[in-house]
Amino acid sequence: MDGLRLIVGLGNPGPDYARTRHNAGFAFVEAVADRFGGRFSVEAKLFGEAARVDIAGRPVWLLKPATFMNLSGKSVQAAQRFWKIEPEQTLVAHDELDLPPGTARLKFDGGHGGQNGLRDIIRLQGNGRFHRLRVGIGHPGSKDKVTPWVLGRASADEAVVVARAIDDALDALPLAVEGNFMDAMTRLHTAKP
Repeated sequence: MDGLRLIVGLGNPGPDYARTRHNAGFAFVEAVADRFGGRFSVEAKLFGEAARVDIAGRPVWLLKPATFMNLSGKSVQAAQRFWKIEPEQTLVAHDELDLPPGTARLKFDGGHGGQNGLRDIIRLQGNGRFHRLRVGIGHPGSKDKVTPWVLGRASADEAVVVARAIDDALDALPLAVEGNFMDAMTRLHTAKP
Protein backbone atom coordinates (compact mmCIF):
# COMPACT_ATOMS: atom_id res chain seq x y z
CA MET A 1 0.00 0.00 0.00
CA ASP A 2 1.17 3.50 -0.81
CA GLY A 3 2.04 5.93 1.91
CA LEU A 4 0.06 9.02 2.86
CA ARG A 5 -0.36 11.93 0.46
CA LEU A 6 -3.20 13.81 2.20
CA ILE A 7 -3.76 14.52 5.89
CA VAL A 8 -7.14 15.96 6.79
CA GLY A 9 -7.96 17.46 10.16
CA LEU A 10 -11.63 17.56 11.07
CA GLY A 11 -13.10 20.47 12.98
CA ASN A 12 -15.44 23.43 12.78
CA PRO A 13 -14.19 26.74 11.36
CA GLY A 14 -14.32 30.08 13.13
CA PRO A 15 -13.32 31.57 16.49
CA ASP A 16 -16.37 30.18 18.32
CA TYR A 17 -15.02 26.65 17.83
CA ALA A 18 -11.31 27.31 18.25
CA ARG A 19 -9.69 24.97 20.79
CA THR A 20 -12.90 22.98 21.36
CA ARG A 21 -12.55 19.23 21.85
CA HIS A 22 -14.33 18.64 18.53
CA ASN A 23 -11.46 20.47 16.78
CA ALA A 24 -8.79 17.95 17.82
CA GLY A 25 -8.33 17.10 14.11
CA PHE A 26 -7.61 20.76 13.30
CA ALA A 27 -5.14 20.85 16.19
CA PHE A 28 -3.33 17.84 14.72
CA VAL A 29 -2.95 19.19 11.16
CA GLU A 30 -1.90 22.59 12.55
CA ALA A 31 0.78 20.77 14.57
CA VAL A 32 1.88 18.92 11.40
CA ALA A 33 2.19 22.25 9.58
CA ASP A 34 4.17 23.73 12.50
CA ARG A 35 6.58 20.82 12.72
CA PHE A 36 7.16 20.35 8.99
CA GLY A 37 7.07 24.00 7.90
CA GLY A 38 3.70 24.40 6.13
CA ARG A 39 1.48 27.48 5.93
CA PHE A 40 -2.26 27.20 5.45
CA SER A 41 -4.03 29.29 2.85
CA VAL A 42 -7.68 29.42 1.84
CA GLU A 43 -8.49 27.21 -1.18
CA ALA A 44 -12.06 28.02 -2.24
CA LYS A 45 -12.18 25.16 -4.78
CA LEU A 46 -11.41 22.70 -1.94
CA PHE A 47 -13.90 24.27 0.50
CA GLY A 48 -11.18 24.68 3.10
CA GLU A 49 -7.62 25.65 3.91
CA ALA A 50 -4.65 23.73 2.54
CA ALA A 51 -0.90 23.57 3.08
CA ARG A 52 1.92 21.51 1.56
CA VAL A 53 4.72 19.98 3.60
CA ASP A 54 7.52 17.49 3.05
CA ILE A 55 7.55 14.55 5.44
CA ALA A 56 10.15 11.77 5.11
CA GLY A 57 11.21 13.36 1.82
CA ARG A 58 7.71 13.11 0.33
CA PRO A 59 5.20 15.86 -0.51
CA VAL A 60 2.07 15.71 1.64
CA TRP A 61 -1.01 17.94 1.46
CA LEU A 62 -2.75 19.12 4.63
CA LEU A 63 -6.42 20.07 4.63
CA LYS A 64 -8.75 21.79 7.10
CA PRO A 65 -12.30 21.66 5.71
CA ALA A 66 -14.22 24.93 6.18
CA THR A 67 -17.57 23.22 5.60
CA PHE A 68 -18.38 22.52 9.27
CA MET A 69 -17.95 19.03 10.64
CA ASN A 70 -21.16 17.48 9.29
CA LEU A 71 -20.21 18.32 5.67
CA SER A 72 -16.51 17.44 5.82
CA GLY A 73 -16.81 14.92 2.99
CA LYS A 74 -17.40 17.66 0.40
CA SER A 75 -13.99 19.20 1.11
CA VAL A 76 -12.17 15.85 1.41
CA GLN A 77 -13.61 14.61 -1.88
CA ALA A 78 -12.73 17.87 -3.66
CA ALA A 79 -9.12 17.63 -2.43
CA GLN A 80 -8.76 13.95 -3.38
CA ARG A 81 -10.07 14.67 -6.88
CA PHE A 82 -7.99 17.82 -7.37
CA TRP A 83 -4.71 16.23 -6.26
CA LYS A 84 -5.60 12.73 -7.63
CA ILE A 85 -5.21 11.09 -4.23
CA GLU A 86 -6.84 7.77 -3.35
CA PRO A 87 -8.83 7.31 -0.12
CA GLU A 88 -6.19 4.74 0.97
CA GLN A 89 -3.54 7.50 0.74
CA THR A 90 -5.58 9.73 3.06
CA LEU A 91 -5.33 10.13 6.84
CA VAL A 92 -8.26 11.77 8.62
CA ALA A 93 -7.52 13.10 12.12
CA HIS A 94 -10.55 13.49 14.37
CA ASP A 95 -11.71 13.69 17.99
CA GLU A 96 -12.58 10.33 19.58
CA LEU A 97 -15.02 10.05 22.50
CA ASP A 98 -14.10 6.39 23.13
CA LEU A 99 -10.44 7.14 23.97
CA PRO A 100 -9.26 9.01 27.08
CA PRO A 101 -7.52 12.38 26.66
CA GLY A 102 -3.81 11.83 26.12
CA THR A 103 -4.37 8.83 23.85
CA ALA A 104 -4.05 8.81 20.07
CA ARG A 105 -4.55 5.75 17.87
CA LEU A 106 -4.10 4.98 14.19
CA LYS A 107 -6.64 2.83 12.41
CA PHE A 108 -7.55 1.89 8.84
CA ASP A 109 -11.10 1.39 7.55
CA GLY A 110 -14.25 0.92 9.61
CA GLY A 111 -17.41 2.81 10.45
CA HIS A 112 -17.92 6.34 11.72
CA GLY A 113 -18.64 5.53 15.37
CA GLY A 114 -21.07 8.44 15.56
CA GLN A 115 -18.44 10.98 14.42
CA ASN A 116 -20.34 13.19 11.97
CA GLY A 117 -17.31 14.26 9.93
CA LEU A 118 -16.37 10.62 9.33
CA ARG A 119 -20.03 9.81 8.62
CA ASP A 120 -20.12 12.39 5.79
CA ILE A 121 -16.78 11.28 4.29
CA ILE A 122 -17.92 7.64 4.29
CA ARG A 123 -21.31 8.62 2.80
CA LEU A 124 -19.75 10.47 -0.14
CA GLN A 125 -16.91 8.00 -0.66
CA GLY A 126 -19.13 4.92 -0.40
CA ASN A 127 -16.76 3.19 2.04
CA GLY A 128 -14.51 3.78 5.04
CA ARG A 129 -11.24 2.73 3.38
CA PHE A 130 -9.04 5.54 4.64
CA HIS A 131 -6.68 5.91 7.57
CA ARG A 132 -7.79 7.61 10.77
CA LEU A 133 -5.92 9.22 13.60
CA ARG A 134 -8.25 9.04 16.59
CA VAL A 135 -7.37 11.76 19.11
CA GLY A 136 -8.90 10.88 22.48
CA ILE A 137 -11.08 13.50 24.15
CA GLY A 138 -12.81 11.22 26.67
CA HIS A 139 -16.54 10.75 27.19
CA PRO A 140 -18.67 12.93 29.49
CA GLY A 141 -20.43 9.83 30.85
CA SER A 142 -23.90 10.14 29.37
CA LYS A 143 -25.17 10.52 25.81
CA ASP A 144 -27.14 13.71 26.45
CA LYS A 145 -23.94 15.47 27.55
CA VAL A 146 -21.94 14.62 24.39
CA THR A 147 -22.77 17.73 22.34
CA PRO A 148 -21.82 20.29 25.02
CA TRP A 149 -18.75 18.16 25.82
CA VAL A 150 -17.35 18.03 22.28
CA LEU A 151 -18.18 21.69 21.66
CA GLY A 152 -16.64 22.70 24.99
CA ARG A 153 -13.02 23.61 25.63
CA ALA A 154 -10.68 21.19 27.39
CA SER A 155 -9.38 21.98 30.87
CA ALA A 156 -5.75 23.11 31.09
CA ASP A 157 -4.61 19.66 32.31
CA GLU A 158 -6.58 17.91 29.58
CA ALA A 159 -5.14 20.24 26.91
CA VAL A 160 -1.61 19.32 28.03
CA VAL A 161 -2.15 15.56 27.67
CA VAL A 162 -3.96 15.96 24.33
CA ALA A 163 -1.02 18.05 23.06
CA ARG A 164 1.35 15.29 24.21
CA ALA A 165 -0.71 12.66 22.35
CA ILE A 166 -0.56 14.83 19.22
CA ASP A 167 3.24 15.06 19.62
CA ASP A 168 3.44 11.26 19.86
CA ALA A 169 1.38 10.99 16.66
CA LEU A 170 3.70 13.48 14.93
CA ASP A 171 6.68 11.32 15.90
CA ALA A 172 5.04 8.29 14.22
CA LEU A 173 3.82 10.22 11.17
CA PRO A 174 6.92 9.85 8.92
CA LEU A 175 6.54 6.05 9.11
CA ALA A 176 2.90 6.31 7.97
CA VAL A 177 3.83 8.72 5.16
CA GLU A 178 6.35 6.14 3.92
CA GLY A 179 3.64 3.46 3.98
CA ASN A 180 4.96 1.64 7.08
CA PHE A 181 1.60 1.73 8.85
CA MET A 182 2.22 -1.21 11.15
CA ASP A 183 5.47 0.38 12.37
CA ALA A 184 3.70 3.73 12.80
CA MET A 185 0.94 2.04 14.84
CA THR A 186 3.45 0.16 16.98
CA ARG A 187 5.38 3.35 17.68
CA LEU A 188 2.29 5.40 18.51
CA HIS A 189 0.39 2.74 20.45
CA THR A 190 3.38 1.94 22.66
CA ALA A 191 4.31 5.59 23.33
CA LYS A 192 4.63 6.23 27.07
CA PRO A 193 1.82 8.44 28.39
